[in-house]
Amino acid sequence: FKIHLFYYVAAFVSVFTGNFKGFLIFTVITLIHECGHVGAALYYKWKIEKVVLLPFGALTLFHEKINRPLREEFIILIMGPLVQIAFVYLYLQFDYNEFVLNYSNLILFFNLLPIYPLDGSKLLNIFLNKITSFKRSHLLTIYISLLTVAFLLLNVKFNLIFTLILFFVIIKVIDEYKNHDSLFNKFLLERYTNNFNFKKRKIIKGRKVSKMKRDYQHIFYNEGKYTTEKEILRKRFDFTRKMW
Repeated sequence: FKIHLFYYVAAFVSVFTGNFKGFLIFTVITLIHECGHVGAALYYKWKIEKVVLLPFGALTLFHEKINRPLREEFIILIMGPLVQIAFVYLYLQFDYNEFVLNYSNLILFFNLLPIYPLDGSKLLNIFLNKITSFKRSHLLTIYISLLTVAFLLLNVKFNLIFTLILFFVIIKVIDEYKNHDSLFNKFLLERYTNNFNFKKRKIIKGRKVSKMKRDYQHIFYNEGKYTTEKEILRKRFDFTRKMW
C-alpha cells in the first residue's frame, strides 16, 4: 500500500479550503471501492503489485499478463463500483447522510469518466478490445482520455483541487502514450512465450500483427498460405535464429 505525493498535496489544500471532513469521507469511500477490485482480483488469483492512494481515488496495480481473459478484467473492474454502492446503501440505512451520498455519487461519476487511469478508461478499453485490435484499442483509449481532459478544462469552473487532479491524470495519460510501443511488444511476447487456450479464432490477411486481438487465436493468410500466430511471432522474437 502506497500513498502518492499528490494525495498529501490535495489533503493540505483541503485543510486550507475548509473541506478536510469531505476529503476524509472521500478517502474512506475510495478505499471501500478499491476493496471491491482487490477482492475480485484475489478471487481470480491475479498478482497484485500494490494499491496506490491518489487525490482522486485509488489505483490497484497488477503484475499480471495482458492476455488474461477480458471477462475476468471486466468483473474485477465493476466490483469496485458495486462494492462501493452496496457499502453506501447499507450505511445510509443506519445513518442517512446526504453528505456521504453526494460524495459517493461524485466518486462514481468521476471514476467512470473515460480518462486513463480511471475505471471509465478501463471499461472503454475492454469494450474497444471486443470490437478491434489490442493496439488500436490502447491508442483510442489514450486519445479519448486526452479529449475528455481537454473538455473538462474548458468547461468546468476553476477549482484548485480539481485542477491538481486533472494535472496528475494528464501526466499519467502522457506516460501511457510513451509506453504504448513497449506495452504492445509485451502483448505480443506473451502470445509467443505462452500457450493460451483461446476458443475464438480470427483470420488476418497479410502479416500485420497490429491487427491481433485479445481473447483470440490468430491465423495469418498471405499469398495463398496459412501461417500460425506462433510462426509469425517467432520471426519477431527468435533472436537466436536472427543471429544465424
